[in-house]
Amino acid sequence: MNWLNTKYILWTGVLSILLSISGPVSATYRTDTIINTYKADSLRFIIKADSIIAFQAGDSLFTIIKADSVLPAASKKVKHTRYDKRVHRFRRNWERIIPTHSKIQFAGNMGLLSFGTGWDYGKHNQWETDLLLGFIPKYSSKKAKITMTLKQNYMPWSINIGKGFSTEPLTCGLYMNTVFGDQFWVNEPERYPKGYYGFSSKVRFHIFMGQRLTYDIDPQRRFLAKSVTFFYEISTCDLYVVSATTNSYLRPRDYLSLSFGLKFQWL
Repeated sequence: MNWLNTKYILWTGVLSILLSISGPVSATYRTDTIINTYKADSLRFIIKADSIIAFQAGDSLFTIIKADSVLPAASKKVKHTRYDKRVHRFRRNWERIIPTHSKIQFAGNMGLLSFGTGWDYGKHNQWETDLLLGFIPKYSSKKAKITMTLKQNYMPWSINIGKGFSTEPLTCGLYMNTVFGDQFWVNEPERYPKGYYGFSSKVRFHIFMGQRLTYDIDPQRRFLAKSVTFFYEISTCDLYVVSATTNSYLRPRDYLSLSFGLKFQWL
């Protein structure tokens, strides 16, 4: 028995010397159907979906863990149903009604001051639709008045002039406004002979032209708006046009109105 123990000890010593001379030994491991080779002095791992990962460190340390606990499972392409597409389309349509800007306008035959909001759209946001509420002081009348204006704007082009500034050299459009109050009417009251006035005192249609100057606020300094636009407009209404064509003594200042305003861009 002592001789056998001595023999095994001698063989172990010889193998240790040979291993130290020949360098690291390569070993081959098989996991399911994949065969990989690992060096004894390195750290490797096998990755296979729904199988295991085997780590080898040094000559004798092995750790086995599940593959899906190390790496996330591969994402699968989700197939949207007709219901999903309909919901997404429904949400996109509702997002379109979110206002993109607000405006303050002085004069323009829509009130001393008008406040409102609106929407930009078009390939280059060259179209705008505004909804404004205006205020007319009572002046010589018994009480102040409120107006409402629906306005359509068009800007054919925009020019970048540097340092955050840009300009729209031409803006044009039309708008319709009305005055709230019992003393204004769409159809002539019965107290007047038929066709006596021939127009409505409650609703006016306007056309305008103007220009704009826009400043894009630095992203680090934005608070309520991302840009501010100053604009002016020269406008006239249907009643003024009729008066100008039938009364030659009228001058441009009699049938043209000048207005100013600010636009605050949110989105």
